[in-house]
Amino acid sequence: MAIPVPLPYIERFEKLAYGMFVHWGLYSQLGRGEWVKFIEKIPTPEYKKLKETFTAEKFNAKEIACLAKDAGMRYICLTTRHHEGFSLYDTRGLSDFDAVHSPAGRDLVAEFVEGCRLYDIIPFFYHTTLDWHQESYQKDFESYLDYLHKSVEILCTNYGRIGGLWFDGNWNKPDADWKESRLYEIIRKHQPEAMIVNNTGLFEQGRVGHPEIDSITFEQGTPSPMNRQGMPKYLAAEMSQTMNRHWGVGNNDFCYLSPKEIIENLCACRKVGANLLLNVGPTAQGQIPEYEVAALRRVGQWVKLNALPIYNGKPYQVHSTDNDFALKAEGKLYLFIRNLNIAGPSNVTLGEKCDTAKAFLGIKQRIKSCRWLDNNEPLSFTQNEDGLFCINATAFNYGSHLVIRVAEVELA
Repeated sequence: MAIPVPLPYIERFEKLAYGMFVHWGLYSQLGRGEWVKFIEKIPTPEYKKLKETFTAEKFNAKEIACLAKDAGMRYICLTTRHHEGFSLYDTRGLSDFDAVHSPAGRDLVAEFVEGCRLYDIIPFFYHTTLDWHQESYQKDFESYLDYLHKSVEILCTNYGRIGGLWFDGNWNKPDADWKESRLYEIIRKHQPEAMIVNNTGLFEQGRVGHPEIDSITFEQGTPSPMNRQGMPKYLAAEMSQTMNRHWGVGNNDFCYLSPKEIIENLCACRKVGANLLLNVGPTAQGQIPEYEVAALRRVGQWVKLNALPIYNGKPYQVHSTDNDFALKAEGKLYLFIRNLNIAGPSNVTLGEKCDTAKAFLGIKQRIKSCRWLDNNEPLSFTQNEDGLFCINATAFNYGSHLVIRVAEVELA
């Protein structure tokens, strides 16, 4: 059975490869994660008072977009409204529970889009579908859906062209009629090439949903390869992941990913053709914490070294050792290789100092040359008629370790 051809905007999305998720709202003032209202059972009238202290005085969308650029991230998805029900955009009369009616007094989504445009970053809008603030969510669901759809139409018609909309919350009422077709018709009317994503949650990762959905989701889980044969439509895939154990800022959460782990997770996504959407949780006033800034910029240096295969590479089927894998881009193969040694004096290096033999089975086209992508060092190799390709993966020079190193293979 044939694999469908991706629509142009879906193909462009896949080449974005790596994005920033930003979870920010009233909950950020409490510093105990984005679910704090629900988990701590904070009464709505009490929680609503957080609006009166929301100033956003350190929210600088241009700085955030610049950070994404430095990190090698090509898109940012901002929580325009999370489950707490507070909107970072001007709801234009639908509600006064928004940023323009807070001490911030600004349309923060407008600032976000402006910052993204300045640095050639594609803006995406996260929008909750469940709502802890709106009483109609529990008491008059039809009325609530009208409110939700009007909210989404505001986002589709007031901020220029956007990359997509990322919904989250349908899993809260799995048996309800969410009128998804009506919602997606609004988006297609105003933003015909916007990606439509609807998160299937922690327990249904990779589930294919409504026909208008453009990407399946893997929340906090490594994407699995997708068999697209016979699908009515080509779907992208995306993993969303936190840098610690919370989406919104957790002041006492010290369990952060290292740059090494981020590189490994990005590669795990690209191995199967999926994007990585990595989250940051700004502080109460809208500033991204220092550790996230430093870690993202460090990973960005690695992405810059391997930009061509990371953004443009497509999965290439080979069998390998050590969970190594291959991507193909612009007529060349790119081998992503782990577990390399470091060469150096025995009194400062641990373990083996020698080169490593790496084998890949399934490359039947004749190979012309092989080199490390980061420094152009040529690599010796052998190849037989059965598609077995072996390279002598030279050790890192002392003072360098790329976690996963990429070899460029030129085909004859």
